[in-house]
Amino acid sequence: MDVSTRYRESWEGYWRETSDAPGEAIWDCDPSLGSVPHSELLLPYADAALPVVDLGCGNGTQTRYLATRFSRAIGVDLSHEAIAHARRADPAGSAEFEQVDLVDEEAVRALRGRTGETNVYMRAVIHQSEPQDRPAVAAAVAHLIGARGRAFVAELTPASKEVLRSAAEGPGGPPEKLRRVFEHGLKPASATEDEIPGLLRAAGLEILADGDTALPQTEHLPDGTRIDLPARWFVLAGR
Repeated sequence: MDVSTRYRESWEGYWRETSDAPGEAIWDCDPSLGSVPHSELLLPYADAALPVVDLGCGNGTQTRYLATRFSRAIGVDLSHEAIAHARRADPAGSAEFEQVDLVDEEAVRALRGRTGETNVYMRAVIHQSEPQDRPAVAAAVAHLIGARGRAFVAELTPASKEVLRSAAEGPGGPPEKLRRVFEHGLKPASATEDEIPGLLRAAGLEILADGDTALPQTEHLPDGTRIDLPARWFVLAGR
């Protein structure tokens, strides 16, 4: 099974029209606000000698930081255009990047064959996936970590919808970075409160730790307030 053509083309179009400038994508926050604190939550449970795979890596900002904390970092994304961004942003080759459709079980098995059991970092992927594809994304996490790996997963909660709605309905309409998300048919925060932990457990994952957080965005409201989206994080092991 693969993702729908519409979904794939939405992401290819989004990244094709996004410049290489840091922070141009609304979720492309500095690692100090993303993978740095997230690593501190994951590493007490994880073997850093194992590789880490950054699922939904986009332009690779977080992957490059993860390469400093784990023996090897591989960023994967559905979009060829995103992977092209990531490779351009990493001329030193600190991380590896490849296009992988997480809904394609054969592609995920092939990735696991190349990496062995890995740790996984995944930030805001399930909520953005089409509903019928979400179980396969969770299953990909479980397959990649196997028995020895650990995963850090952060996903937007439904409360993010209200934050985004409020931002979109401001006097000038949606801020530019948020408007581009909507224009490409991407639908953030569409998962329900209980759906994410349910999907993770159904995939055979054990929740070792979890908590509430916010995912900082690179967009601001007219008054200068940064848009931070309510989220929940999970540290996971295979069962």
